[in-house]
Amino acid sequence: MTDAQETAADTSLRTTGGAPPDDGGSSEAEVPIPLLEPRDGIPPVIADEASLAEVIAAFAAGSGPVAVDAERASGYRYGQRAYLVQLRREGAGSALIDPVACPDLSGLGEALAGVEWVLHAATQDLPCLREIGMIPSRLFDTELAGRLAGFPRVGLGAMVEGVLGFVLEKGHSAVDWSTRPLPEPWLRYAALDVELLVDLRDALEKELDRQGKLEWARQEFDAIASAPAPEPRKDPWRRTSGMHKVRRRRQMAVVRELWQARDKVARRRDISPGKVLGDAAIVEAALALPTNVQALAALNGFGHRMGRRQLEQWQSAVDRAKALPDHELPQPGQPVTGPPPPRAWAEKDPVAAARLVAARAAVSALAETLTMPQENLITPDTVRRVCWEPPAEVNAESVAAALAGYGARPWQVEQVTPVLLPALNSSHPESSE
Repeated sequence: MTDAQETAADTSLRTTGGAPPDDGGSSEAEVPIPLLEPRDGIPPVIADEASLAEVIAAFAAGSGPVAVDAERASGYRYGQRAYLVQLRREGAGSALIDPVACPDLSGLGEALAGVEWVLHAATQDLPCLREIGMIPSRLFDTELAGRLAGFPRVGLGAMVEGVLGFVLEKGHSAVDWSTRPLPEPWLRYAALDVELLVDLRDALEKELDRQGKLEWARQEFDAIASAPAPEPRKDPWRRTSGMHKVRRRRQMAVVRELWQARDKVARRRDISPGKVLGDAAIVEAALALPTNVQALAALNGFGHRMGRRQLEQWQSAVDRAKALPDHELPQPGQPVTGPPPPRAWAEKDPVAAARLVAARAAVSALAETLTMPQENLITPDTVRRVCWEPPAEVNAESVAAALAGYGARPWQVEQVTPVLLPALNSSHPESSE
């Protein structure tokens, strides 16, 4: 049994709230302290090259990890660009940078090369930071650390409260950060988001070390930092909400044409696509196949305060889809490069289905023992792929190689291989006769 398994198995060390496992300290719950103001006050927003140069120099001269956060305008603007970047580092204090006024922050990124960046839910912020030239070589993800350590709630507010005993303001997370000038309460909220991030990192590092999981976390952080930028999604229109209702290829073509027309408008106006035309309206039009503007206007999502010109624009998209020859209509579903959906396994390959059931149960039991979510122990897709097409000869070496080939980190391979072996050996072709 590993150190982490021994720690996790000791139920006296677990808590049910947002706090870390109790290591024997006081059992009395302390009242969380509201964090109302940054310790150094709200820093000015950096919006010119001269001020940015001063910030770069200050942060380059600072010490220790740097806390980094970014605010986007999801639901308001097109895309996921950053509209505010917040940083804090020992010796440099906090900084708020306007990436609209200062769109190239590669100089800051270079000044922090080799420094550990502390982010919360790093994969959410890294794409927009990459766009402005900020790419970490080392990082510590406090949200992922919380998952690995077994915290039941891993939002930043819950973690800061449970681990450090402070309450962060929650009121401005979903505001339109493209607003200029940014209101003072929003700036206060933004500065507080990085105020205690390094303190949280230090506490979580100690907890992970206590549980024997620190090396696991480091491998996860390295994997995030070294991951390439994701490829553009193929056929993004297929992710239209309510798409499951659309069955016929001609109707799918209507969804595609409307989605693409909406995307052009949203991109041109720099506005969230959902504010141009809702997904529900797109699906409604695809199912109804309206013959003219009047019929379109009668559908939900089109008639209310929509001008004639807009209606004609959407009807033109519908007409284009209706005029397509059959061979240009989209095919149902998407090309499958991996295993089929698990619901089809029992019919296609009952032996593989039995392997998957056994493997899922084994992974679930191990995740519970280690006090972490199953998907952080090993991705469900990796389990499916190994179960659908296991190695020709199932043994520890071949299974470990297969897991590593699908991107599992060394710690995951070490933990999961022993529990997958019985599952992969539990069903043989002769057992299905």
